[in-house]
Amino acid sequence: MKTQKDDHALLFPVVELFESVQGEGANAGLLVSFLRLGGCNLSCEWCDTDSSVFKMMDVKTILEKLSAFRVRRLILTGGEPLIHPTLETLLSSLKEAGYWIALETNGLINPAPPLRRFLDYISTSPKAQATGYHEDQMIRQADEVRIVVDGDVFDFCKRMREKITAKNYFLSPCCRNGNMNVAETMDLLKRLNVDLHENPWRLSLQLHKLIGVR
Repeated sequence: MKTQKDDHALLFPVVELFESVQGEGANAGLLVSFLRLGGCNLSCEWCDTDSSVFKMMDVKTILEKLSAFRVRRLILTGGEPLIHPTLETLLSSLKEAGYWIALETNGLINPAPPLRRFLDYISTSPKAQATGYHEDQMIRQADEVRIVVDGDVFDFCKRMREKITAKNYFLSPCCRNGNMNVAETMDLLKRLNVDLHENPWRLSLQLHKLIGVR
């Protein structure tokens, strides 16, 4: 018979665990703990995370390390967390420990109901250069959509808004070599919002990069 001890022995690829301020989206400014898992089903050239470098940790170790932080608000990010088949076990243990859990996902995988019941917030960041967002498996509902302005993403933004129901829609400047294309992003915001009178697209800067924190 499977026991809770067996669940706690499951291993996950942890890139990093740290406490910081959420720097983007609707939760910007919140003090949170970050759990970044390795592995991804995309390969974005401007990604700021090497998700191939990680340390395998069991659930018990993850919980012990998180307990050293001041808050029980957790951002589960990656990589892409939803590629891990035993993620439900990790989420269940985190929720049992009293964590508010926000998931950051690229949207290629629609979280199944058993996973969603443990999630308090879902932020999805579809990538215009990736393929597969037209497929039935993509996410259809989230709390926020954040799209990085990497090239001409006007049509992609409109398509994602039609496909993904969300409370908030954000555009984020693309950061390359420390430079953000803020002017280009603002121009796109104007184009997208010109005839949009309810729940307009808004700007989401990566404030953690601007102030030099993780």
